[in-house]
Amino acid sequence: MKTEVINKNNVDIAVINSEDILIKDLQSALDLIATVGFETGCSRIVINKSTICEEFFDLKTRLAGEVLQKFINYNIKLAIVGDFSVYSSKSLRDFIYESNKGKDIFFLPTEHEAVDKLSQI
Repeated sequence: MKTEVINKNNVDIAVINSEDILIKDLQSALDLIATVGFETGCSRIVINKSTICEEFFDLKTRLAGEVLQKFINYNIKLAIVGDFSVYSSKSLRDFIYESNKGKDIFFLPTEHEAVDKLSQI
């Protein structure tokens, strides 16, 4: 896992890059929150969707809800970057749409857009 801290609009944002899956269950999400917080002090994180297990994007597993609730509970703003058009689930599309209207969790196509969004909230 490689972490780069980007400062935009006087806001520090941790951009995480990894070849490995970082979020595969609730505990791994908590570990990521703790590691990023300890190493960078950032409360805003950008990760690529490829670092999240596929079960996360199947809402029936409830993994997405459980994981994202932890980010909210710990006051961590999260942007997940990638191409979400590969998923045909209407409920997932609705979940992404509603998340993007909020102030905590975002699903965006590019890292640049994610950093912009997290620096403005």
